[in-house]
Amino acid sequence: MTAVVAVSILLSLLLPLSLSCPKGCVCDGRTKVVDCRGRGLYDIPRHLQPDTLELHLQDNRIRGLSSMAFRDTPLLRVLDLSNNSITSVSPSTLLGLRGLQRLSLASNALRELDRRLLGPIRSLSHLDLSHNSLTGLPGAMGESLRNLSQLGLAHNRLQRLDKSLLENLEGLGHLSLRGNPWRCDCQVIGLKLWLETFLFRGGVVDEVSCSQPEEMKDKDLQNVPYQLFHSCMTTSYNYLFSNIHHLESDRSNRGHNHGNPHGPLGMGEGYGGGGSGLPECEPKQRPRPVNLRHAIATVIVTGVVCGIVLMMMLAAAVYGCAYAALMAKYQRELKKSEETSKGDHGSADEKEPLENAIA
Repeated sequence: MTAVVAVSILLSLLLPLSLSCPKGCVCDGRTKVVDCRGRGLYDIPRHLQPDTLELHLQDNRIRGLSSMAFRDTPLLRVLDLSNNSITSVSPSTLLGLRGLQRLSLASNALRELDRRLLGPIRSLSHLDLSHNSLTGLPGAMGESLRNLSQLGLAHNRLQRLDKSLLENLEGLGHLSLRGNPWRCDCQVIGLKLWLETFLFRGGVVDEVSCSQPEEMKDKDLQNVPYQLFHSCMTTSYNYLFSNIHHLESDRSNRGHNHGNPHGPLGMGEGYGGGGSGLPECEPKQRPRPVNLRHAIATVIVTGVVCGIVLMMMLAAAVYGCAYAALMAKYQRELKKSEETSKGDHGSADEKEPLENAIA
């Protein structure tokens, strides 16, 4: 019995020691901070206390992050993995870290991030992805970045950013985009417009230096005048109207070929064969009318504005007519008054000689 008690006491003493701090790391039990930086680690250390709030793993040799790599530390608030050799991150790496506030994956070798990586996290305020090889960020990731205040994307391989991602960055205050090969073509107008709104709200952003095309190389996108994008806007309008015309033509063709099983929409056995005598056409993908909804909205807004202008013009015309009628009436009454006054003077002059003759 004494031996059992002794073993129990020994285990109770050794177990906290084994879980207190990973080998080679420095742990602060008061602040719940675990510092494992520069220890030559190849993997996430084990035996971490479940109440750990900060975990510093920068300056190591970690190459990949597996699924639920931080399941032992569900209360983690700060996670620093900068300056490692990370090339792959599992979509479920951060699963369970619902309270994570700061995440740094800077100075690694990341080429892409899965849209599900930050899925369950809604409290993230600082995200540093600078100095990687990212070519883009998935738009669906924006749902997890609504509370983000600082985002670092400097020194990657970004040429453009997804519009849906930008629209979700509602609380962003500081954005770093320098050192990317931005392609300042028609696809970057959305980023330029968003940056202007972001700066107007008081946001801070560094330079967005264009790399392509050649005529815009080394120019800051924020300083590029909209006149240089005039051809893009013309192309967008032409593409918009061609899509509308395409839809109308397609609807017309469907109406003409309705009920004809051997027409263009119902080729039957002759489609692609030699029985129908129709010429073979190379299948061409039909462009999607991505801007049709905006076109309809534009037409509606234009109609409303034109209606208001017409009403104002009509009101002005009515006012003008009323004013002219009143002035004409006034002139007539004035003229009539003058004629009456002249008649009274004439009768008075005639009475004076008559009165003198009688006298």
